[in-house]
Amino acid sequence: MLANLLTGLRLALVLPVALAFAVPGSLSAVALLGLLALAVATDMADGRAARHFGTASARGMLFDHATDFLFVTSALAALAYAGVISALLPALIAVAFTQYVLDSYLLHRQKSLRMSVLGRWNGVFYFVPLFLFAASFTASSTLSASNELGNTITAITGQLGIGIIWLLTFSTLASIADRALAPRQPSHG
Repeated sequence: MLANLLTGLRLALVLPVALAFAVPGSLSAVALLGLLALAVATDMADGRAARHFGTASARGMLFDHATDFLFVTSALAALAYAGVISALLPALIAVAFTQYVLDSYLLHRQKSLRMSVLGRWNGVFYFVPLFLFAASFTASSTLSASNELGNTITAITGQLGIGIIWLLTFSTLASIADRALAPRQPSHG
């Protein structure tokens, strides 16, 4: 019950976070950072709560992963809408998540999601550029536009965010390829 409430709270953050990225200034950059931190905290806590209270289930795992998917994909799509990043990564995440669900339930006929190491790490790191762009927005809004430090922080966090977006794009492509080829590999054991 508590785990699903934590996941539900993260789900409720999808729209305000996406709006804040799509329309910079619609939410203060500091508030955006706070919402991102709350999303990560609920993501870390929901699984622990489910295991602690003995309520972990395949449906709860699907709810958690689908919420993570909606959260990061919506935020990244909003950044693409705002012209900050390419729309390629959010589109690839949608393909990868769809493949993850179909592969687990249809191809392998499992009753729960079939995770991969690369997919799991991608899921963790999809949050990183969101924090970097929110930090970039914070630096540009809280430090004077004429302030050289503010301009430097904004430029560095923005460029670092773009670099990580491209690394995640390639690792997401690798994850899609890995999952597509995995069923064809002979099983060992």
